[in-house]
Amino acid sequence: MRKIGLSLITLFVFQYSFAQLKYSNEFLNLGVGARNLGMAGASVSNVSDVTAGYYNPAALIDMKDKFQLIGMRNSQFAGILTHDYLAGAFRLNEHSVAAISIIRMGVDNIPNTLFLVNSNGQIDYTKVSSFSAVDYAFIGSYATETKLVKNLQLGANVKIIRRVIGEFANAWGFGLDASALYKFKKFRFGAILRDVTTTFNAWSYTFTGAEKEKLISTGNVLPNNTLELTLPKLTVGGSYLYTKNWFSILGSIDFDAYTDGQRNTLISSKYINLDPRLATELGYKKTVFIRGGINNFQQVKNIDGSSSYNVSPAIGVGLKLNKIQIDYALGNAFNQGLISASNIVSLKLMIR
Repeated sequence: MRKIGLSLITLFVFQYSFAQLKYSNEFLNLGVGARNLGMAGASVSNVSDVTAGYYNPAALIDMKDKFQLIGMRNSQFAGILTHDYLAGAFRLNEHSVAAISIIRMGVDNIPNTLFLVNSNGQIDYTKVSSFSAVDYAFIGSYATETKLVKNLQLGANVKIIRRVIGEFANAWGFGLDASALYKFKKFRFGAILRDVTTTFNAWSYTFTGAEKEKLISTGNVLPNNTLELTLPKLTVGGSYLYTKNWFSILGSIDFDAYTDGQRNTLISSKYINLDPRLATELGYKKTVFIRGGINNFQQVKNIDGSSSYNVSPAIGVGLKLNKIQIDYALGNAFNQGLISASNIVSLKLMIR
């Protein structure tokens, strides 16, 4: 019965008690903006608005307004997990743009059942409390044109990471991104090197005497303060925009390149792993948009022992009305995999 007292605190703390170079700060890989997520995140070359602060800060130069503000809500797993995004971009002068972005992903109202069972083995529901596990990212972006190479734009991000698990564990982190965008006629080529200097999260843990006693008595090991590292990741991509009268067709492809050990990606090896994203966007009068894309190519084992590839498709629509743009995306649409679909909505305000 004493095992009943184990709570989600134990699971979260155990997860973070081992610092890893792989899969850290994964909430920063989910993407932002319903327009971009409706295209499976294939945006490193085609982005041209405030969301460039996340996908490719060099592309902020292509923002046509003096100021843009965007907010996004992404609700997953029947609302258990929320993924929110708020960003603003403003033009400094003709050749430079800056942006500030805030990302929050968290699970709230997690039951803390650590003291559910008292020393006599009796269940006492009055001892159940709740806590939140939340990740934050604060990103400052800057973009400028270079005079050395025509049609070349450069950008950079400064990231501050804050991760909190109730009153039991928390971390501060810091990282840098560098990016570039090159335009040739209707072609665009983009690249971003995330976590250039390796992003770190310094974790610390705090438990009361009673919490320590309970965790040890139920067979748990108390974690030590640790340093979690996120290795650099390169994303490169290209896009082409075709326009005819009132219609437009945008095609885009991105590749995420990892060098932190073998992953389950479409191109997988011990040395380099490539994960592609493909997307398209159909536009009418630059007002109505229909989007689609696929990403997350993974090889899965079937019950009969055979192997097959699984992907995460996405679809989306958008409506642009003067100074307001509303976008909707259905992430992982129509997929029969284990990851459920997510409804994503974003609202963008443009001031010229």
